[in-house]
Amino acid sequence: MSSDLAYRAMVFARTAHAGQVRKYTGNPYADHLAEVAGILATVDNRLESLAVAWLHDTVEDCGVDPAELLDMFGEEVRLGVVLLSDLEVGSRADRKAASRARLATAPGWVQTIKCADLISNTSSIARHDPKFAETYLAEKRALLEVLSSADPRLLGLARAQAGLA
Repeated sequence: MSSDLAYRAMVFARTAHAGQVRKYTGNPYADHLAEVAGILATVDNRLESLAVAWLHDTVEDCGVDPAELLDMFGEEVRLGVVLLSDLEVGSRADRKAASRARLATAPGWVQTIKCADLISNTSSIARHDPKFAETYLAEKRALLEVLSSADPRLLGLARAQAGLA
C-alpha cells in the first residue's frame, strides 16, 4: 500500500463521521478516532493498522459499504474494519456474545486495535455515566478475557481500566 494509506483513511473517516459528536462531551467524533489511532501507534505503526484504527466505526456507525473500503484501502483494511464492526442483531446479551466470539478469533493486530478503542471509550463512559459504566465494564471485562492475541501492553491497560488488573 502507498505511504499515504493512514492519511487517506483519516480524511475518509473524518468525512464519513462529519457532524457526529461524542455522546458525553459533544466533541467531534473524529477526536475518538484520533485517540484510538494515537493509542495504537504506541505499539503498532503499520499503515494498515493505523488505517483500520481511523476507519473502525465507519461501517457500523456510518453505513459505509465494506466493498468501498476494499476499493479504496485494500483487503487487509477492509477485513480489519469488518472484524471490528458490531453488526450483530438480537438482544444486547446475544449481540455482545456474538461480538466476543467474532473478536476472539480475530488476528492479534485487530484485537490490539479493539484494546485501543476500549481504552479510549472506557475513561469517558466511567467519568460521564457511572450508572451505565457498570453494565459497560462488565461487558468489556468479558470481552477482554477473549482478546488473548492482543498486544500485551494495551491489553494490560484496557484490563486495568476495566478493573481486571
